[in-house]
Amino acid sequence: MKGPIFSGAIILVGVFVFLKFLLPLFTAPLPASLIYLYVALALSGIMIYGTMSAPSLEAFMGPIFRFLSGKGQTGPAQTARLAVLVLFPLLVGWQTYTKLAPSDLPPAENRTIHPAPPGEFVGLSNPYPKVPENIMMGKGLYAAYCSPCHGANFDGKGPAAPGFNPPPANFSDPGTIAQLQESYLFWRIKKGGVGLPVEGMPWKSAMPRWEVELSDEFIWKIIMGEYDGAGQSPRTWEEEE
Repeated sequence: MKGPIFSGAIILVGVFVFLKFLLPLFTAPLPASLIYLYVALALSGIMIYGTMSAPSLEAFMGPIFRFLSGKGQTGPAQTARLAVLVLFPLLVGWQTYTKLAPSDLPPAENRTIHPAPPGEFVGLSNPYPKVPENIMMGKGLYAAYCSPCHGANFDGKGPAAPGFNPPPANFSDPGTIAQLQESYLFWRIKKGGVGLPVEGMPWKSAMPRWEVELSDEFIWKIIMGEYDGAGQSPRTWEEEE
């Protein structure tokens, strides 16, 4: 319970208690992110101070090295070392799993499932005629670029789909593209997940930004193929009126 490690821990706890509980008695409370930033700065200062010279480095890091190496440890100290070496990797693995494992629970924040597109995409219409040649070309492009996620049957069950949360859209579901205008699909395909506004969070889309690889013509024809393959029709301005 002595030495620079114990003193540094007391300083960190003191900084956190002051910023979290004492400072709000005299001024407005600080955001949690700012509190953690100050604690991180305090930790950096302690680390720099404790490693400025060879004696201070030995006093600061020596107990840690001896604890992890197990030199001269017996009884409770050895048991504590083994517990740390076993529990720490398990804790890291559990934290990693809980952050990456797919979940069916909705997000805590309010989220707009279909956020409004930017103004330059509102009211756009497909400039290419819906003829069999264009539809077949769109289905071919869909098979090459979209089916790995959205599925060959347009049902969102492509081979890569299990790796995404939220899962890729099921176009055969009447609640997806059948409720949207073609201009909306053009925006989402062209700009991808990076083009979503803030209200589309926190479920960030993995949709690529296809404007990098696909021309506007190819995107419009893919939209034709999606609607035809899913057996759906796009929402039109006449329906809204």
